[in-house]
Amino acid sequence: MSAPDLAQLWSSHAPEGYSCPFCGLARGDVADPGNRCELSDLVHQDADVLVFMACDGFGPHEGHAMITPVQHREALYDLDDELLGKIAIMSREVSKAMKLAWNPEGTSVRQHNEPAGNQHVWHYHLHVFPRYADDMLYRQVRHPVDVEVRAEKARELRSALIQVLAERS
Repeated sequence: MSAPDLAQLWSSHAPEGYSCPFCGLARGDVADPGNRCELSDLVHQDADVLVFMACDGFGPHEGHAMITPVQHREALYDLDDELLGKIAIMSREVSKAMKLAWNPEGTSVRQHNEPAGNQHVWHYHLHVFPRYADDMLYRQVRHPVDVEVRAEKARELRSALIQVLAERS
């Protein structure tokens, strides 16, 4: 059995004629009626990365930020190593800035890909949350997974990761 072609594992989920709100914000144009971003949301922009406050809040505490590439990239799969590194470094810096600005009890980052992964805007973005003991950010019920199931999943993922890393070199 041959391995699937990585280029065929995913395709864009953006609808035809999609007007990307994050590209609009990066251009300084939020006039599209579907764009809920405001220019006042902008925290930082350089040649590669945009940081802005999210339109939606979760739980009783406001103030989570999003980090996105300036250039349109739909999902994690579309980021090259250099850009991904810049986003990771910025997530650390934004987290430290949150500690300085609001002194939260902690911080969390999360990111979603494709509809089943809970992605709703078709431009890669990494959420950075200030965290508090009572924020209930992750409301899903946790359950234990059997050791055998975890082992099988580890073998499957290991095999796929070997393929991905081989194609990278």
